[in-house]
Amino acid sequence: MTWEVFSIIGTVAFAISGTIVALEEKYDIFGVYVLGFVTAFGGGAIRNLLIGLPISALWDQVLLFQIALVAITCVFLFPHRLLKHWHKWGNFSDAIGLSAFAIQGALFAHKMGHPTSAVVLAAVLTGCGGGIARDLLAGRKPLVFRAEIYAFWAICVGLLIGLEIVKQPIGLYILFVGTVILRVLSYSLKWKLPYRSLQSISNEQIHSK
Repeated sequence: MTWEVFSIIGTVAFAISGTIVALEEKYDIFGVYVLGFVTAFGGGAIRNLLIGLPISALWDQVLLFQIALVAITCVFLFPHRLLKHWHKWGNFSDAIGLSAFAIQGALFAHKMGHPTSAVVLAAVLTGCGGGIARDLLAGRKPLVFRAEIYAFWAICVGLLIGLEIVKQPIGLYILFVGTVILRVLSYSLKWKLPYRSLQSISNEQIHSK
C-alpha cells in the first residue's frame, strides 16, 4: 500500500512538473502531453531496465497513466492569470516527485532483494530519471548535473531504506516530508555542492600573468 501511495504521488507531481516546463517552453498540446508523460514515467523506465525488469512492465500501470493524463490536462487548462505562479509551483511539484519516486524506487529494489548499492541507484534513477529526460527534451541543463543539491537527497533516501534504517510506513512518510522540505530549502536558500569551473580557472590564470 505504501509503495502504491508513493507511486501515485510521484506520478502526479512529475506529470505536473513536466507540463509546467512544456508550457514555459511554449510547446503545443502534443508536446505538453509527451513531456508530461516522459517526466512521470521516464525514471521508472530507466530503473526497470537497470535492475532487470522488462520495459513492458510500464504498460501494466494503466491507473497511473490515467492519473497522469488527468493531471496534465488540469494543468494545461489552468487559468492564464496564474501563469506567474507556475515556476514556483513547478519547483515544488518537482521536489515532491523527487522525494516520492526516490522512496518508491528504493522500496522496489529493496523488495526484490538487491544490495544497498542497487537500492541507492534505484532511488536516484527513479527520483531523477524523469527530470533528466524532461530537461533534455526541453533543451535545458538537467538539475541533477548542476551544483544545486538535487540527486544527493535521493542518495540519502536510498541509503536509509537500503540499510533498513527507515522501513515502517510512518517512517517512510516522515522521510518523504523531510526530503521535500530539504529539497525546497536547497533551492530556496541556494545550497550548492562543491564544483569547479574551467572558465574561472582560465580567468585566474589570465589575471596572474
